[in-house]
Amino acid sequence: MAPAPELRIVKGNWTKPCEKPPSLFSPYSFKFLNVKHELKSLNDWNNPRWEKLWLYNLHYFDDLQACDAENKKALHLDLIGKWIQENPPGMGNGWEPYPISLRIVNWIKWVFAGNELPEKAGNSLATQARYLRKKLEYHLPGNHLFANAKALVFTGLFLKGLEAEEWLSTGLRILKKQIPEQILADGGHFERSPMYHSIILEDMLDLINIVQTYGYQDPAEWNKAVKKMLRWLNVMCHPDGQIALFNDAAFGIACPPDELNSYAKRLDFKDTDQLPDGAITLDKTGYVRYQSNSAVAFLDVGEIGPDYLPGHAHADTLNFELSIFGQRVIIDSGTSCYGTGSERLRQRGTPAHNTVAINDQDSSEVWGGFRVARRAKPYGLEVRGKTEEVKIVCSHDGYRRLSGQPVHSREWLFKKNELRIKDTVNGQFKNAAGRIHFHSGLKVIFNNSASNGKLNLPSGHIMNWAIKKGGGKILSTTYHPEFGMSQDNKCLEISFSGPETEILLSWQ
Repeated sequence: MAPAPELRIVKGNWTKPCEKPPSLFSPYSFKFLNVKHELKSLNDWNNPRWEKLWLYNLHYFDDLQACDAENKKALHLDLIGKWIQENPPGMGNGWEPYPISLRIVNWIKWVFAGNELPEKAGNSLATQARYLRKKLEYHLPGNHLFANAKALVFTGLFLKGLEAEEWLSTGLRILKKQIPEQILADGGHFERSPMYHSIILEDMLDLINIVQTYGYQDPAEWNKAVKKMLRWLNVMCHPDGQIALFNDAAFGIACPPDELNSYAKRLDFKDTDQLPDGAITLDKTGYVRYQSNSAVAFLDVGEIGPDYLPGHAHADTLNFELSIFGQRVIIDSGTSCYGTGSERLRQRGTPAHNTVAINDQDSSEVWGGFRVARRAKPYGLEVRGKTEEVKIVCSHDGYRRLSGQPVHSREWLFKKNELRIKDTVNGQFKNAAGRIHFHSGLKVIFNNSASNGKLNLPSGHIMNWAIKKGGGKILSTTYHPEFGMSQDNKCLEISFSGPETEILLSWQ
């Protein structure tokens, strides 16, 4: 292993970054994605019986940024040494570019927290950067390539010399192209996942942090991007302070919004403005937020993601979520797993979301673990009205590939303490049904036909539903607010008996 270049002199102050939840609970016992495993042999770094994503997390070293990290210095030093000894260069999951990228950043952040890397670990860090430079994931743009570039910037600033300068210039060159490509004009990340948006926002804050630490002027476009991203995140949060779960999204993966906002404030970004009542349209990412005194709703009226990168997209066009009186009531089903299995496909499919499936097909043809064939394109978005009464309409062409070329259109009409949803299918179809997934923590009360029913909220408030057109049925389903988590849940299925269905949701 070749020696590392010397350390670059620090000229500024490192700002405390976001903390991670603890994942190391004894010398070699880890919990990731709500699953515990113990590292008992060197083969366990690549144990084929364990999920790939779990193994990736094992190699990230996120626990170095945990809230209790200062009490685990000896454990962390031992783990770093064990990793170096048992993961020779180029061998196994830990030497794939994405885990390398996250581990490099975590090791460097750990040093900034007041720790010191042993000489062998410093040499390993440089070896990892050299290996990463040759394995950049241009074939996997998005958050993977972004993480690669971030790691090169971190190492290029942490170390000095011609080699380090080349890493730095390469990372900056990638970011110069990727930031305007991945951060859209409304501030949202181009994969349309609030979870991945939060991950990239933390990356941007970390980049600004390390550039300032070494006395460099951070590029103006970085600051502009962060300001827009902070506003977008604010718009896409429920009253409970957590993100909406559109596309691949779950809690516990990205830093929570309050952590990100606090980190941004420590880097001298101002608090985001309070959001007004009425509708806010994020036209580039394709979301609409509606807010009133009692309700906050999020409507998905955009494309599923960039055409060349649909890996984290779901077949959820015209999906929505709703909170009333500060409580999530209608929820997206979330994401609990990656991979290529049937459960991954089910969670990406249209019936797992609050929208309409026609002829038992998905609105976009999700397949594999991260693939999509023909995709729904929304069109005709209109947002009309003021705070007291707002109507939002949109259609999509995802089912035009079917015989009869049906088109799904949806109208949301918000009034004081109520929401009326009308779905229309134009064209011929065999069957169609919409679903509304209730939050798993709520008690669902309904009559035999389920055309009328109510939800009891812990706060004592009630939401009623009444199907005006179509038939109703309560189905058992599952809710996945975190990876590795599945909660029993209920959803209301509304079947079409003609070209339209209509449901009235009201609350008090």
